[in-house]
Amino acid sequence: MKLSLRAKKTLSDFSNSLKRYVDYFENNLPKFLPEAKPYQEVLSDSVTYCITDGGKRIRPVLVLEFCRICCGEYEKAMPFAAAIEMIHSYSLAHDDLPCMDDDDMRRGKPSCHKKFGEANALLAGDALLTLAFDTIANRTDFNTVSPLQAIRAAGVLAEKAGVYGMIGGQVIDLQSEGKKADVEILKLMDSKKTSALISAACQMGCIVGGADDHKVKLAGDFAEKIGLAFQIVDDILDVKGDAKLLGKPVGSDSENDKSTYVSLLGLDESQRIVDKLTNEAIDILNEFDGSDFLKELTLFLAKRDY
Repeated sequence: MKLSLRAKKTLSDFSNSLKRYVDYFENNLPKFLPEAKPYQEVLSDSVTYCITDGGKRIRPVLVLEFCRICCGEYEKAMPFAAAIEMIHSYSLAHDDLPCMDDDDMRRGKPSCHKKFGEANALLAGDALLTLAFDTIANRTDFNTVSPLQAIRAAGVLAEKAGVYGMIGGQVIDLQSEGKKADVEILKLMDSKKTSALISAACQMGCIVGGADDHKVKLAGDFAEKIGLAFQIVDDILDVKGDAKLLGKPVGSDSENDKSTYVSLLGLDESQRIVDKLTNEAIDILNEFDGSDFLKELTLFLAKRDY
């Protein structure tokens, strides 16, 4: 299907905006990372390895863009964007450990524990977790962000990354190993393991941008939709994705006898749910002025091939 000139321009505008955000994030991230200290070089090296290993940078982009549409600027949200990527990166380092998913590759290169050893990978994850909250507390510009906004944003991040969010979802995942999980269990697990951190990104951006409680809630509702869609797309790509584009082998879910939306519902029904969630997410964005970029990002995530 050929794209119209208008569609091509929209796609070009979105791609340029996404690149601008990612470049801004990548250029500013190093200032928030730890310096090498005597006898501790392996720690700074492993932390940097974990958080600079590529990835789509969707969570920090969401922080920055929700801040922008709420107050007209995004730069003041950079410490919060860095913090959420630190949390995400620590979770991947721990996820890959032999005691968890036991994955040797991450984004096309050796996992942290394969590069630095299991103990150092564990410590790198611990360091990134604590560094996230250190960054919010000590690197926020309180001339542009109020202490109350920073505390509230940190609280959202702690909740969504902790017992009632990402970690809680990981526990459900571990408890479900070797068992036939149903769709409701998958939804519960993914609402915590995947959607929760995406929700933190969206809500933190709103809070730092000075949004009211209604907008913060809407941002969370939007994140629930795209978070679940994101996970289902991951399940689909594990069946029919390109290993080179994904940076990891495909078919691991089937090999590990893991319950997924695809294994329970099939490819067609899984795709239908992704389309439904995507449309619902875009409907929520209609409540935000200037949300064209977020709408295009939502479509991009639903149609991605990596």
